[in-house]
Amino acid sequence: MPDHRLLAGRRVLVVGAGTRPSPDPDPPVGNGRAIAVAAAREGAEVTCADLDDTAAATTVKQITEDGGRAHVLRADVADPDACAAMVAQAATRMDGLDGVVVNAGIGVGLGLSGTTLDDWEQVMAVNLRAPFLIARAALPLLPGGAALVFVGSLAGTKPGSSSPSYDASKAGLNGLARHVAAEAAPHGVRANVIAPGLIDTVMGRAAAAGNTDRDKITRLIPLARQGSAWEVADAAVFLLSGRSSYITGQVLHVDGGLSTLR
Repeated sequence: MPDHRLLAGRRVLVVGAGTRPSPDPDPPVGNGRAIAVAAAREGAEVTCADLDDTAAATTVKQITEDGGRAHVLRADVADPDACAAMVAQAATRMDGLDGVVVNAGIGVGLGLSGTTLDDWEQVMAVNLRAPFLIARAALPLLPGGAALVFVGSLAGTKPGSSSPSYDASKAGLNGLARHVAAEAAPHGVRANVIAPGLIDTVMGRAAAAGNTDRDKITRLIPLARQGSAWEVADAAVFLLSGRSSYITGQVLHVDGGLSTLR
């Protein structure tokens, strides 16, 4: 029987496919893990890359227990040499690449006065330099019909955090994706950004740790609830698949309508 799943037969590298540790007894899934699992459920073979190979292995275990195919790959995207090596290793393990999701991202610093030069450079290395290096390494390997998906943030569109380096890096990611889309288009390869808003993840809970009124946060959102990583994953699967074959260079907000507010 033919496999009609959206990503059947595709080989996808998900960078940042783990979920960071949490003291919460019932922690939410992270965006990267949800994307990797959702891609596998739609038929993709997935390489799960992460700085924390134990977290990546947990993602792989979930995929294989579901009957999917997945591989663990440890990579520190803050290391420029590691970015290209990671792409090459993933392509070797899966005998090619049809999609890349770049989910790595950190936030450091508090306001201009509370952000050091080291903070700025650390965030830019992970949030902007790494996506550039990964895209540069991946593009020559991607066949027509392939796609790159960068996980950005609402903070790339409007002031969204207390970290100037985070906001600037996510705004820069939108510009990088537009360039990658334009350069990749003649090869039949697409590039887009997913911009999550207030998503219930470990990182999201840590960012809101000082605010105990979750109802107040929820009231800020037009749809009146936080999103889940699985909803971010659904958007990523769509952008990786042929269902989005005429969409490139775009920023897809997954934010419950927050980006529509002034």
